[in-house]
Amino acid sequence: MAKTSSKSSGKAKALSLHIGLNGVSGAAYGGWDGPLAACEFDANDMAQLAAGQGMKPTVLLTKKATRSATLAAMRSAAQTLAGGDFFFLTYSGHGGQVPDVNGDEADKKDETWCLYDGQLIDDELYAELGKFKAGVRILVLSDSCHSGTVTREAIFPPTTIPSQRPKNMPDAVAMRTYREHQDFYDKLQKDVARNAGKPVVDPDNALAQLAVSGRLSAIAANFAASLILISGCQDNQTSMDGEHNGAFTEQLLKVWSQGGFQGNYGNFHARIRARMPATQSPNLFALGSAGAFLAQKPFSV
Repeated sequence: MAKTSSKSSGKAKALSLHIGLNGVSGAAYGGWDGPLAACEFDANDMAQLAAGQGMKPTVLLTKKATRSATLAAMRSAAQTLAGGDFFFLTYSGHGGQVPDVNGDEADKKDETWCLYDGQLIDDELYAELGKFKAGVRILVLSDSCHSGTVTREAIFPPTTIPSQRPKNMPDAVAMRTYREHQDFYDKLQKDVARNAGKPVVDPDNALAQLAVSGRLSAIAANFAASLILISGCQDNQTSMDGEHNGAFTEQLLKVWSQGGFQGNYGNFHARIRARMPATQSPNLFALGSAGAFLAQKPFSV
C-alpha cells in the first residue's frame, strides 16, 4: 500500500510531468533539429497512464518542452507536494552531453536531456529533485540515451529497421552546441554547485554506485525525498525511437498491461528488461529512503 499523506485529508496528492520531444530548435543546437517520431506519443501515453492512477498530469511536447517550462513545472510540484505525496516525471527525447566544468564527473562529461531551446544538465536535475520535501515519492522514467565517455561507449550495431532511430545527440553536434553556448552551460554548472554549497553529485553515477560507496551512501541519506529512476538503457547504450512508442516505453506499457501487472518496482523493471534486446538494457536506481517505495506496486499513489 502507498504511504498516505500526513495532511488532514489523509489522501496523498499526486502530480506528474511528461516531456516528449520529436525535435529541437536548430538555433539552440548548432543547426541540428534532432528529428524523432514517437516521443510525443510516449509523453501522451504516460500522461494517460498517470491520469488513470489518480495523478494530475502536465504534458510538455516539443516546442513547449523548453527549459523554463520544465523547471517551472518541477519547482511547482516541489512546492506543492509533502510527505507521502507522489511525483511522476517522464522524459522521452534525445540525451546529450556537455563537458563537465565543476569536477563531479569521472568521465569529464555531464549528461543532459535535450529540451527544445537548450539542454537540462544532470546536475540541474539532481538539484531540482533535491528540493522535494521529506517523504515525497519520486518516480523518474527516462527514455533517452545517457552515454558515458567515448572509451566506454558501445559500438551500436547498424539496424535495418528504418523506424529504429537512436535517441542520442551525435558527438559532433554535442560539441558544436557546447562551443556555441559555452558560457551558458558553464555558468549553469557553476551556479548549481555554488547554490548547493557542496560538490554536486551526478545522479546517474551516485545511484549506480550506492551499493559500493560509503561516501555516496551518505549523500543518499541526505536526499529528503525517495527516488526511483528507471532509465531506458545502460550508460554505454542508447535508447531507440519507434513509430508509435520508443522501444523502452513500448515494452513498459506492455508489461503494465493497463494496470494488470502485479508486483513491485523490482519485478516491473525485471519484466521490462527481459523483453528488451541485449543492446538496450533498462536500469533501475534508487536514492534516499526508498526501500518501502520499491516494494510498492508501480504508479501507486
